[in-house]
Amino acid sequence: MRALVKTHAGPGLELKDVPEPQPGPTDVKIRVLRAGLCGTDLHLEQWDDWAASTVKAPMTIGHEFYGEVVEVGEDVDSVRVGQRASGEGHIVCGTCRNCRAGRRHMCIHTKGIGVNRDGAFADYVVIPASNVWVQPDDLDPDLGAVFDPLGNATHTALSFPMAGEDVVITGAGPIGVMAAALARHVGARHIVVTDLSDYRLGLAKDAGADLVVNVRTSDLGEAMKSLGMKEGFDVGLEMSGVPSAVEDMLAYMNHGGRVAMLGLPKDPFPIDWGRVITHMITIKGIYGREMYDTWYAMSSMLGNSQVLRDRIASVITHRLPAEQWQDAFAAARSGQCGKVIMDWS
Repeated sequence: MRALVKTHAGPGLELKDVPEPQPGPTDVKIRVLRAGLCGTDLHLEQWDDWAASTVKAPMTIGHEFYGEVVEVGEDVDSVRVGQRASGEGHIVCGTCRNCRAGRRHMCIHTKGIGVNRDGAFADYVVIPASNVWVQPDDLDPDLGAVFDPLGNATHTALSFPMAGEDVVITGAGPIGVMAAALARHVGARHIVVTDLSDYRLGLAKDAGADLVVNVRTSDLGEAMKSLGMKEGFDVGLEMSGVPSAVEDMLAYMNHGGRVAMLGLPKDPFPIDWGRVITHMITIKGIYGREMYDTWYAMSSMLGNSQVLRDRIASVITHRLPAEQWQDAFAAARSGQCGKVIMDWS
C-alpha cells in the first residue's frame, strides 16, 4: 500500500510502498479516505528537537483521518465492516489509575497514532476497536477527517460554561477558528479572536467571531471599547502557544475569569502570577479530547446544526490528492490556509 513514511532520523518524508497492516484480535482495519494535516506532522517532517526525542523511524505518520472499515479482529463486536469511521488518536493503557477511574484522556502511558505507532497517512490504518468512532453514512468525508482537531476545540471550548459570556480566543489556527464556531453555537455573548494573520482572522470572522484583532495594529482594550464591554473577558481560550498572547489574555480577563490553555509553547515563559492570584483567575490545561465525552458532544452538536457543520467545514481551505503531499505540507506551513486535507481514496 501507499504510505507517507518518516524513513530515517532526519528532515523529510517519503511516499512509498509498504506492507498492509494486519489487525489483531481486538483491532479494526480502516481504508483511509481523507486525512488532515496537523502541526505535529509539520514538526515530524522538519525533524525538530521534539520530533527527534519522540519518534523512532521508520514510521508512517498522520493521525487525523476518516475512512471505511474493511476488516475487524475476531474479538471485535462493536464495529462492523462497511461502516464509516474516524479515530481517536490517543491509545491508552487501560490499567493506570486514571484509566481505571474513567479518565482515559489523562492516561500516563498514552501512545499517539502516527507518532508512537504507524499512522493514517496511508491507504490503510489499524487501530484498537475502542479507538474507532463510527460516523453516520452521510457525513462529509472531509468533515470526518477533522474530528480529531475539532475534538481539541470542543474539549477546550466546553471546559467552562460559556452561554452569555464574553470570550477571547488567542490564535486563529484551525482549532481556534473551530472554537469560535463552537462558542457561537453554545451562546457566547461576545467572541473576540486575536492573531497576526489577516487571512486566518478572516476565517474566524466567517466562523462566528464578533470581532477579530490583528495584534500588530490593535489590542484587546480597543476591542472591548468597540463592543461596549465595561469589564474584562469571562472566558479565555488560548490556542497559540505564544507567550505574548497569554500575557495579553490575562491582562484583559475579568476578575474570576477562566482560561483554558491548549496551545503548546516552544519554551518556558513567565506569567504574572500576581494578577492571576489577585484577579482569582482559573487556568486549566487541555490536551487532546476527553475520551469519549468530547466525541459524543461534537457528534451531537454537528448532528443537530447545519449552521455549525457549515462553519466547521469552512475551516477546510485546501484539498489535495495524497500524491501531492509536498504541496499539502507547503500550504500548511505557509500559514495562508485553514485546515489542509489529503485525499487517499
